[in-house]
Amino acid sequence: MNLALDTIESSKIAWQSIIANKARGALTILGIIIGIVAVTTTMTAFNGMQSTFREGAGAIGADVIYVSRMPWINLNDFFAFRNRPNLDVAEAAALEKALEGRAIVNPSIATRQDLKYRSNSMQAVTILGTTEKMVVVSDRKPEFGRFLMGFDVRYKKQVAIIGFEVAEDLFGQANPINKEINIGRYRFRVAGVMEKQGGSTFGGPNFDRQVFVPISTFVKLFGGRRFMDVDVAVKSPAIASLDELEYEVIGEMRKIRKLRPVEPDNFSINKLDSLLGAFNSIVGAVLGIGLLVTSISLFVGGIGVMNIMFVSVTERTREIGIRKAIGAKRRSILMQFLFESAAICLAGGLIGIAISAGIAAGINASGLMPASISPGIMIAAIVISIAVGVFAGLVPAIKGAMLDPIEALRYE
Repeated sequence: MNLALDTIESSKIAWQSIIANKARGALTILGIIIGIVAVTTTMTAFNGMQSTFREGAGAIGADVIYVSRMPWINLNDFFAFRNRPNLDVAEAAALEKALEGRAIVNPSIATRQDLKYRSNSMQAVTILGTTEKMVVVSDRKPEFGRFLMGFDVRYKKQVAIIGFEVAEDLFGQANPINKEINIGRYRFRVAGVMEKQGGSTFGGPNFDRQVFVPISTFVKLFGGRRFMDVDVAVKSPAIASLDELEYEVIGEMRKIRKLRPVEPDNFSINKLDSLLGAFNSIVGAVLGIGLLVTSISLFVGGIGVMNIMFVSVTERTREIGIRKAIGAKRRSILMQFLFESAAICLAGGLIGIAISAGIAAGINASGLMPASISPGIMIAAIVISIAVGVFAGLVPAIKGAMLDPIEALRYE
């Protein structure tokens, strides 16, 4: 009961002191505001980067194995990888036959070509030769129209499924379905428009700036001596996991390429998990460095609070002496200054959160990346603010609590 009364009384005195010194309190709070804004904005940016990357990676397909010439990461031995043979359509067909009934196999091959529709044009757009199975092994679907179909691939039809940005740039508000566009020097009929994915923020592929054509048509018109990926997704419940599928794909690819047991693989197996792991490691390191740097501003703000609290204890030495003379305990004096310090920092933290929320809203509105301050970040910012206040005020509060009442009353 006495502790509760001491807490209430100390809180009142501390609050009265803050109100009495508004200008000094505002300048002290400013350091905490800058520190909290720096820390919360860094954490918000990290969450936005993760969200953007995962949305883009989701279009690739999480439960899929990608057979490629090169690994997506760990390219330290690039000169060894560069001598590997490219995958080709025949190998993709052989792999599909070997895994028939157990997995879905979809080859894809890419180039860049200029596009033109009447007076509108686009330069260096990614053209992907693929099959109708692409919508099965990825999360991407047409917004309207249709995707490639089996007969398009079988009969080498010159049809194109265009990305959302391609549709906007070439056709504006007009309906592109059944219109003809030029891809390089060849004419293709638009059969569908893919749903909007959003542009890449970190230098990866812009999925809205792509055009899909039948792989058979691609090879016929643009040639097949290019980098090819073969996507393999689980189809049969007999394959229990992605790891099990990986072992099967490696075995079948080695048979297709007639590799002897002592020969190393001359192809790579890539998975989204490894890409996400590499991304999280890199961005996690950047976040750690960013938080370390931004925490310096919070530390400087805490030092400022500590200095002000020392000044406050010195200015109120006589007041402390009077309170002790009429029976105030050391605990009450200690709590008074700790509460004052924590209240200053908490106010700075709350203002900092509000400013950070405004910055996040601006980033979100710009379309750079999804950004918003999560409840977790808010709670962390509040806890950090209070902790900084307690630690910054601890030494001055102890100094005030330990003052001798007689010496304090003599202080001028």
